[in-house]
Amino acid sequence: MNDEFLALNIAVLTVSDTRDEDSDTSGQLLVGAIGDAGHHTAAKKIVKDNIYQIRAIVSKWIADNNIDVIISTGGTGVTGRDSTPEAITALLDKTIEGFGELFRSISYPDIGASALQSRCVAGVANGTYIFCLPGSKNACATAWDKILKTQLDKRSKPCNFAMLISRLQEK
Repeated sequence: MNDEFLALNIAVLTVSDTRDEDSDTSGQLLVGAIGDAGHHTAAKKIVKDNIYQIRAIVSKWIADNNIDVIISTGGTGVTGRDSTPEAITALLDKTIEGFGELFRSISYPDIGASALQSRCVAGVANGTYIFCLPGSKNACATAWDKILKTQLDKRSKPCNFAMLISRLQEK
């Protein structure tokens, strides 16, 4: 097995009715973390919390063979406007149930029972990994530092998501 680093092309989508490029601290954190890890930010957008607008952008990125991973931030709560999970799950070929479970488990020591309010989801669509994170900067840092950083690094053992990218579209 080739244990060399594999730089991935990662798109970042901020879902928010109120944030712009200056106030998008979660999106900025993810872009910085992606670069610090040696990956490439393939695209970055901010979209209103609207199921169809979210799906339009994510569908375009799923169809782009140059994007390996999509990370969204925001819209995973329980309010009436939070619609990221509903927008994304309809697009997934496979879900990664353990992602949300692990995120909530890791978050519990820091935020207690409030962790159950996070509706993080993850999956694969057309060979592209998709991870939907909460909108807070702290939640994005937790998800990146404790899950995604190693799972998107082909050198992480015993296994990781990056090593499977070439096999995601096998039939």
